[in-house]
Amino acid sequence: MAKDHWSSDKYSSAASFVPQLTSKVISYLNTQPADRILDLGCGDGVLTAQIAQSASQGEVLGLDASASFIQSAQQTYATPNCTFKHHDCTQLDRCPEAVDGSWDKVFSNAAMHWILRNPETRQNFFANVNKSLKQDGKFVFEMGGNGNVAEVQAAATAALLHAGVPLAEAREASPWFFPSTTHISDLLSNAGFDVEVCEHEYRSTKLTAETAGKSGGLEGWVRLMCAQFIDAAPEGKRDAVAREICEVIEPVVTRHEDGSKWMGYCRLRAVGRKK
Repeated sequence: MAKDHWSSDKYSSAASFVPQLTSKVISYLNTQPADRILDLGCGDGVLTAQIAQSASQGEVLGLDASASFIQSAQQTYATPNCTFKHHDCTQLDRCPEAVDGSWDKVFSNAAMHWILRNPETRQNFFANVNKSLKQDGKFVFEMGGNGNVAEVQAAATAALLHAGVPLAEAREASPWFFPSTTHISDLLSNAGFDVEVCEHEYRSTKLTAETAGKSGGLEGWVRLMCAQFIDAAPEGKRDAVAREICEVIEPVVTRHEDGSKWMGYCRLRAVGRKK
């Protein structure tokens, strides 16, 4: 697995809005009391636990590649019907309890743009999700879509160039995959799903406020979400790369009437039903 940059404290400081902006994808999930739901890329378990409350007579299993996230989730949110496991979702077929065809629904929020970063894993990922589900089971997810945080990607690539990283390497350092609805629809269809919903929404999103001693605000978001970009720079230039990203995008994302910071989020939501 890749270096684990995540922690519950950093995430709640820099991106606590992520599990809060889920009303539409949760409505598509339409959790029923007896549902068995597999949550892919569950993070620190905040949203997983909320889903488990609605599936009170069922079962929810959260998987995530971050050991730190899973440790926090197990300590804070584990219950008899809500459990968590450290597992890389790009290799879902190596988690037998995930791909046993027993799940009513598979869910993912704000994780698949990380999970699908490697082109070679994408089709297998969707095929494995299909294996996880019962007949007519649903795969419901939200992720970054085409154009998501484009200002950040441009600034981070340029900052790496200025630090002496070749252009091809700077581009390859991006940890994200932000697809179009057409591409996701094709991946779902090819894996044996009927596509019921596949939509794209521009949703400018307010960042958390900067707080003394915390890792919130614009810098906290950049240092957490762009960690792979920053790590691609020579060791002695990493702080300079992080600062440059912040300095370049700050006037773009700042609302000058009140100084609040709004990131250019584009969300892709989809619902696929197993044929």
